[in-house]
Amino acid sequence: MSATGAPTRVLPPSANLAVYAGSFDPVTLGHLDLIARASNLFAEVIVAVGVHPTKHPLFSAEERLSLIREVTAHLPNVTAAFFDGLLIDFCKARGAGVIVRGLRAATDFEYELQIAHANADLLPEVDTVFLPTRVKHGFVSASLVREIASHQGDVSRYAPPVVEAALRAKFAAKA
Repeated sequence: MSATGAPTRVLPPSANLAVYAGSFDPVTLGHLDLIARASNLFAEVIVAVGVHPTKHPLFSAEERLSLIREVTAHLPNVTAAFFDGLLIDFCKARGAGVIVRGLRAATDFEYELQIAHANADLLPEVDTVFLPTRVKHGFVSASLVREIASHQGDVSRYAPPVVEAALRAKFAAKA
């Protein structure tokens, strides 16, 4: 096993295995909607929590992984893992043939398309699939949820109850 929890052997890419990656700091109802929709499209979905040494997330990688596992427990074909480094390397190590990316707005598309092109250049066997967010989640981001929660605002429209509780606890500890 590598430091990311990924097997060290390289598996051939499978179109039945998709990876949905992000920081998930915290996981939102928009993320959960995309995870559920991806789980209907692919036999297996790995929710990959990115760990970046230069970023300082509110929740640790272990906390984010735990929250994701809890809110996806009802989806039997969804697992969660963390990774550092290039997503395409994680996909290669896991044998994933698809990367799922969510799009909230047209501006997301330009950025995501550049990343998809770079990933395709590095590993052409892995495709990127874009899923538009549902209208009701189109403006929701983890940073918005964190900001509202940091001021003791109600995030129940944007985050699962377990995440709401974790945010309350996190900000109470900082007070």
